[in-house]
Formats: sequence, structure tokens, C-alpha cells
Amino acid sequence: MVSVLDRSDSDSVGARSGTEGGRTGSGGTGAGLGVGLALAALATVVWSGSFVTSRALADSVPPIQHAFWRWIIAIAAVAPFAVRQTWRQRALLRQHLGFLLAASLLGVTVYNTLVNQAGVTTTAGNMGMIMAASPVLMAVYERLGGARLGARRVTGMLVACVGVLLLVSGGSLAMDLAVGDLWVIGGAVAFGSYSALLRRRPAEISGLPFLFTTFVLGALMLLPVFLVSLAVQGGFEPTAATVSPLLYVGVISSAVAFFAWNKAIAAIGAARAGVVYYLQPVCVALLSFAVLGEGMGWLQVMCMGLILGGVVLGSSAGRK
Repeated sequence: MVSVLDRSDSDSVGARSGTEGGRTGSGGTGAGLGVGLALAALATVVWSGSFVTSRALADSVPPIQHAFWRWIIAIAAVAPFAVRQTWRQRALLRQHLGFLLAASLLGVTVYNTLVNQAGVTTTAGNMGMIMAASPVLMAVYERLGGARLGARRVTGMLVACVGVLLLVSGGSLAMDLAVGDLWVIGGAVAFGSYSALLRRRPAEISGLPFLFTTFVLGALMLLPVFLVSLAVQGGFEPTAATVSPLLYVGVISSAVAFFAWNKAIAAIGAARAGVVYYLQPVCVALLSFAVLGEGMGWLQVMCMGLILGGVVLGSSAGRK
């Protein structure tokens, strides 16, 4: 994993300069398209597990503390590979501090904290399904930025969206949202905005320094709320049942998945990566069924088929 991260980061500037055309709907063909789709799929599958851990830890670890320790672990995991490059680019990072603060707030401080809060009152399956709305926002942002999405990609996105809506509504298309569902909607907006913002990342900032800096800034912005939670709710008992999921979300779901997602956005654009993100409710439903015992019937299977079909159609569409 280390060699892959280092090698990917060393050519991140060149990769970004070669894919900036994605803002206008071009780029991302052949091997580059395949790699970008694979990275987006990797991040999506890994993040699916984080929804299950949010639900599993809801009764033992306060949501704010869950989010804070996740990023502390992520910082520790990335630091050995990123500190030197981050120090070399410190002047450049200061120059773009406003952008870094916005990305940190949306992608680190807000997004995962809202998802953790949602886990207290809604199921992992619902979280994954509602989060699948964020690709719509990514596509809207890209279209506003001048990208041409193409008929096949839009059709695939709509088919997958119908599958998600049917899953969330239980087949009736009538929304009956719990409080936790509303928290997830806020998280979906934050994640969609973060993903769209990535397309404007300064090309000079390499991948690992960007990742490390946003993790640190996001954790710092979360610190005051963490201290309030600690004073009001108390801490949690560090057992295997609490520490193991935190290690997963800190190392795999944060360090690895965010790096893969950021590289996917740079390679194929937020709208195309967003189509792959529709796989998340399928992965979450399967994991929550296997790990948490949450139910799955014919409706879930049918909707998964719609989502998968939409992903295949949308991600295979040729670029203009």
C-alpha cells in the first residue's frame, strides 16, 4: 500500500494537468478511465463499511468522539508518508489556505460527523441509500461548470436514482424520513460539494500533502465540539469492540479511501465517479445484512439490479 501511495502521489501533478479537460467533459479514456473507475469503486466499497461501523458504534461511542478519533488515527496513518512532502509545499499550502479550509470543513469535519450522528437513529442500509443522492449534486456542479455529461451517463444516473428512491421509500416513492435520515441528507450535500470542490484543487498541490493537510485542519475544526462532547457525555471504554472499528475507519476508510477517491476525481471527474458511487447502497445493504442482520427482501434485490444497471450504463458512456 505504501509504495502505491507514494508512486501515485509522485505523478499527481502530471496526472491532474492531463485531466483538467474533465471540467469541460473531456479526458479519461482507455487505461486511465479504467484506473479512475477502479479507484472510485475501491473508495465506494471501503466507505460502505464505514456506514456499518457508524451504526455498530452508535450505542458505545458518541458520534462526535467517533469522528474525532477517526481523523486522529487517519493523521497518524498518513503522517509517515506525507510530512516531508507537506513541509516542502508549506508555502503553497498557505497560499491556498482558503480552499484547504473549505475542503476540510466539507469532507472531514462535517460529512462523517453527520453520518455518525445519523447512525444513532437510522439503519446502515438507509444511510448508504440516502448518501447515494450525492452523485446527483456532483453532476449538477459539473454541468454548472460547463461539463457535457452525455445522454447515456444522465440516463444511467436516473436509472440508479430510481433504484435508490425505491429502496428508501420501500417501493412506494413516499418519503417517510427519520431524524437520522435528515442527518444523512446533510452529509450527502457536504460530500457532493466536497467532491465537486476537488476538481478545483490547485494542480501544484500533490495528493498526499493535500490529504494530510485536510485531515489535520478538519480535526482541528472538530476539536472544540469533541471537547464539549467529552465534558457532557463522557468518554468511551477502549475495548476490541470499539477500537477495531475505529482503526478501520481511521486507516482504511479515511487514509486509503479518501486518497483513492481524490485520485479518481482527478482522473475521471466528479460526475463519472459519482455514477460509480451509486454502488454504495448495494454494498451497504449486503454488509448490513451480513454483519448487523438488517433485513433484505425481493424489493432490495430488485432495486440493487436497477442501481447496478444504471452504474454500468452511466460509467461506460463515452466522453464528449
